[in-house]
Amino acid sequence: MSPTSETAHGGRRLVIVESPAKAKTIKGYLGPGYVVEASVGHIRDLPNGAAEVPEKYTGEVRRLGVDVEHDFQPIYVVNADKKAQVRKLKEQLAESDELFLATDEDREGEAIAWHLLEVLKPKVPVHRMVFHEITKEAIRDAVANPRELNKRMVDAQETRRILDRLYGYEVSPVLWKKVMPRLSAGRVQSVATRLVVERERERIAFRSAEYWDLTGTFSTGRAGDPSDPSTLTARLNTVDGQRVAQGRDFGSDGRLKSAQVLHLDEANARSLAAALEGASFAVRSVESKPYRRSPYAPFRTTTLQQEASRKLGFGAKATMQVAQKLYENGFITYMRTDSTTLSETAVAAARAQVTQLYGADYLPEKPRVYAGKVKNAQEAHEAIRPSGDRFRTPAETGLTGDQFKLYELIWKRTVASQMKDAVGNSVTVKIGGRGSDGRDAEFSASGKTITFHGFMKAYVEGADDPNAELDDRERRLPQVAEGDALSSEEISVDGHATKPPARYTEASLVKELEEREIGRPSTYASIIGTILDRGYVFKKGTALVPSFLSFAVVNLLEKHFGRLVDYDFTARMEDDLDRIARGEAQAVPWLRRFYFGEGDAAGAASEAGNGDGDHLGGLKELVTDLGAIDAREISSFPVGNDIKLRVGRYGPYVERGEKEAEGHQRADVPEDLAPDELTVEYAEELLAKPSGDFELGTDPATGHQIIARDGRYGPYVTEVLPEGTPKTGKNAVKPRTASLFKNMSLDTVTLEDALKLMSLPRVVGTDAEGVEITAQNGRYGPYLKKGTDSRSLENEEQLFSITLEEALAIYAQPKQRGRAAAKPPLKELGTDPVSERPVVVKDGRFGPYVTDGETNATLRTGDSVEDITPERGYELLAEKRAKGPAKKAAKKTPAKKTAAKKTAAKKTTAAKKTTAKKTTAKSAAKKTAASADE
Repeated sequence: MSPTSETAHGGRRLVIVESPAKAKTIKGYLGPGYVVEASVGHIRDLPNGAAEVPEKYTGEVRRLGVDVEHDFQPIYVVNADKKAQVRKLKEQLAESDELFLATDEDREGEAIAWHLLEVLKPKVPVHRMVFHEITKEAIRDAVANPRELNKRMVDAQETRRILDRLYGYEVSPVLWKKVMPRLSAGRVQSVATRLVVERERERIAFRSAEYWDLTGTFSTGRAGDPSDPSTLTARLNTVDGQRVAQGRDFGSDGRLKSAQVLHLDEANARSLAAALEGASFAVRSVESKPYRRSPYAPFRTTTLQQEASRKLGFGAKATMQVAQKLYENGFITYMRTDSTTLSETAVAAARAQVTQLYGADYLPEKPRVYAGKVKNAQEAHEAIRPSGDRFRTPAETGLTGDQFKLYELIWKRTVASQMKDAVGNSVTVKIGGRGSDGRDAEFSASGKTITFHGFMKAYVEGADDPNAELDDRERRLPQVAEGDALSSEEISVDGHATKPPARYTEASLVKELEEREIGRPSTYASIIGTILDRGYVFKKGTALVPSFLSFAVVNLLEKHFGRLVDYDFTARMEDDLDRIARGEAQAVPWLRRFYFGEGDAAGAASEAGNGDGDHLGGLKELVTDLGAIDAREISSFPVGNDIKLRVGRYGPYVERGEKEAEGHQRADVPEDLAPDELTVEYAEELLAKPSGDFELGTDPATGHQIIARDGRYGPYVTEVLPEGTPKTGKNAVKPRTASLFKNMSLDTVTLEDALKLMSLPRVVGTDAEGVEITAQNGRYGPYLKKGTDSRSLENEEQLFSITLEEALAIYAQPKQRGRAAAKPPLKELGTDPVSERPVVVKDGRFGPYVTDGETNATLRTGDSVEDITPERGYELLAEKRAKGPAKKAAKKTPAKKTAAKKTAAKKTTAAKKTTAKKTTAKSAAKKTAASADE
């Protein structure tokens, strides 16, 4: 059935999708009988606050937005910012003969379609239209083959939404009372935060171990060539048959895990190297094994996020934003998928491109099939792949920037997934010799050669560890046989130290959440965004670092809501929600057990929080019984030497002793300090710094006390006004204040300095016309001001030293228009993998930023010029590009009154004729608008 021919006889069809961009693309594929509109996401949801709840609801229902006493009935309201859109949809529906709900085919998309039905209340036939790619063929096929709404998917999504509301709205207030206002808890975000905190705890507890070994460079004595090198480098493996300890042999406490290995210290390693000088070496064994590597499965949501992070420097959020644009514009299939399955059409397209681009030798006899690894994957979806029955090569798309790079990544991975294995050989050579002290030393070297690259011709996966060797990397060894004599060119002594476990990156946290089966892969980007926005986690380079605040939050949740942040508990909840989606469990009884508890779990708050039995039980009583929670204890962490780190309402600080007690010390801790960097030595250093107000003396002119203090925006001086001085109202008096110059500090500033600073602005003099010139210190540095004409000064000292003649000389120069001469970059980071332009860090008006000359991105909290890595710089640029250019407000051009009058006069007669015809339509529109506003 052709949609265009059908509509010629079937009237008008309204198609509703989520986004305007998708609507625009789909409209191009449908005939004139179709109207395509966007819901712009969810049109209805649980209320954001009590003010949005209808008046008929009171008590707990008003607070939660869910009636927990009556089968957990949700109270849905049309979002305030969606009322106009709902009104528009109702007007369009009133003029349509059929309705097609074309939201995404996942639980959330199904729920949006259901909400549209509930709000629009259509009187015309309704069809659920689904597709996984936005191509002409897919869209027309979806119109021709609609299905019914899947109520089980809707129930599962509703249960998920209600569960998350109960969790967040019940647990978050506990955090407000016991830790800090305006915090939030969430079913998955709290567990994700705990993972990051636990990794930091491991780093804090970690004790480094030092170990040594030898590296030998051995020569065959032959002239080498690329296929047969003349030398090989091998690492010491055993001494007198005992294996030499490597980093993996040490525990986090810095001790050896087993006594069976030999721990070489520096002295022992150096004496062995000396004993091996001039020793005879020979090949003791050569072991060769076949090497085979199969291609990677096509992308699903999480693997795309991980690989885009490794190869393009994108954060999870930026990846999904770019992928969304590619999907909506018809370049790729749906990007929220757990599946690695390719349709027959996609397999045929990939195989055709393998033959076309690489030749038939790279095409396996049979298509490759990838089994899904994700539990409860929605297999109706395909993997993420280029759309259509013929893949466009990246060059054919016309894409640029981030969209081109991400499409190219997806295209390469998809084509490679249908190519032959890479094959080759791996070789291990062992070399032995006896030192002058009688010790026997054996060295080992490994090599790899690839005889047929197969899929690696198209694609090689990246690695989370920047030092890891990629799959396509060859290591060729000389062609040697057992018994061959080798001479040692050099024996070097190498010292190593074990490293703490690496912090999570966005990519590795996504991988960890998926492996633990916590949450749904499609939500990971928003979850990571939430914990960053809440201040629970910040970034140093690409690493996710927990804040001290997150330590306090996780501490409370672990001690008093243990099961809510238990990894197995969260995974089992996910299983239960999937059972509801499959119709194997009922939502209401499950929610009742979770919220109220049942049987033995009911009434046992402590057991429900921390016990090892049934994973459901009694959230309501847990959040009611808060007497055992000691807020101060929850937010306190020992550092050492009687020093404690405390998380206060205004940030973290270190403290020794009790407040008001003799010898009490307290000092603020930088908010961007990584917790594992707070050592006893650093805490002592913070406590030793002078704190509080520095009394500088009395201003002889006013008699007011002058003090210096450290403020939010840096150190400054101010005066203390007498008691009773009005601080508000029209008679209010503000104390004089002035920021310290850059070369001043709190412990050296004097009363004289303070009085000079507070004397600013200084009158320099007047020009020939009597206009006053002043020297002032501003947000962007020192400057001169004459009327409305400002000129920058070179340094702060000039504020007091510049003469009238010097000021007039500055004003005699023409004012520099446009930008000043560019400042040299603060740091060079390298070449951006997307724009392929050099990236530098610059000092801007609003602080340091990274730029590639096209895109600028301000450094975030936790980023510093000194510590920022190239990868972090590329990620900031990628996120900025993904947001797109800032939208400019449209200028309103006021119509001329005379023209308006003439136009109105001309239209009056015509309007009278058409008014009667439009009355009925207008009345219907008013009714529609009224119902939308209820």
